[in-house]
Amino acid sequence: MSESLVEWASDDHDDAFEASPLDDLDGPLRAEPPHPINWNLLSADDAEAEWIELNRWVDWLRRTYGLPASVVPPFWHRHPELVWELSALHLLWLGAYDPDQHGSAPLRGHRDFANARQRLRDWVAVSGTRLERDRPTRQTAWPGESPADAVEDVVIGDRDEDFVQFVVDDVARRRESGAEPAYFAQSDIR
Repeated sequence: MSESLVEWASDDHDDAFEASPLDDLDGPLRAEPPHPINWNLLSADDAEAEWIELNRWVDWLRRTYGLPASVVPPFWHRHPELVWELSALHLLWLGAYDPDQHGSAPLRGHRDFANARQRLRDWVAVSGTRLERDRPTRQTAWPGESPADAVEDVVIGDRDEDFVQFVVDDVARRRESGAEPAYFAQSDIR
């Protein structure tokens, strides 16, 4: 387990954004301008940093806006459809509150945030994740495909512990599989 993940897991991160949200986002995890994240192409180290940053921001978002589990469930990290939506929303927020943005950017960002909340509700309803339990998103088998595997709900008692283990497993999988394509590893394009 890397040092940054250990630090995150041992921190009291409930107030991670309370003092100064923009200063916190400009810290060591965000050393470059915001950019879209293609989760499929991240190296193991980049994925770990992005998971931690997104998790911190999602926690801040749900607390700041009082979002219920029907919009941002605790186990969002287990569902790619929620990861992609929340990652895009994070980028929107970073852009809307960038100091170089026009003064109306936050209002446009909140309009887009309202649309994203409805999409998040839809994703949560489809995924089946709930406050204390989770299950993989059900898959529909198309004609000619093998039937989809049955899915069962799992009760998860400690959300943070589950997140840390999820990230550890994801980072290990990326390291083992060489998820970062060779052409991407040799390129400065991100």
